[in-house]
Amino acid sequence: MAVSVERLAGLPLFSALSPDELTEVGRYVTERHCDTGTRLTVEGASGYFFFVIENGDAEVAQNGRVINTLGPGDFFGEMAIVSAERRSATVTTTSAADLLVLFGTEFRVLERELPSVAAKITKAIAERGRPAAQAS
Repeated sequence: MAVSVERLAGLPLFSALSPDELTEVGRYVTERHCDTGTRLTVEGASGYFFFVIENGDAEVAQNGRVINTLGPGDFFGEMAIVSAERRSATVTTTSAADLLVLFGTEFRVLERELPSVAAKITKAIAERGRPAAQAS
């Protein structure tokens, strides 16, 4: 089932997209609910998913040390699907969390079928930059 336009529109990452573009993105995004303590990424591992936190919180750790906390609207894991890099940090939920998830192969389909939409998402990711306190 597609994620609604309203849900996507409420997230900063997708703010530059039109309602029609949000409808298309919603076809590729899936929902995931996680309990407290769910490890979403593991530092050094290959990554296949990109995550956007809709509700809840998570902590980012590198070399076993917490370096950042994430909350609603934050995203992580993007470098693993945009550039095929290994995960730069471990991300673990610190509360129950609702996530929107985009599988890397789905992002490739989005790039092929809707390149302007994929470009807007990639631009939003690039504008955030890649500070050490974020996770891929």
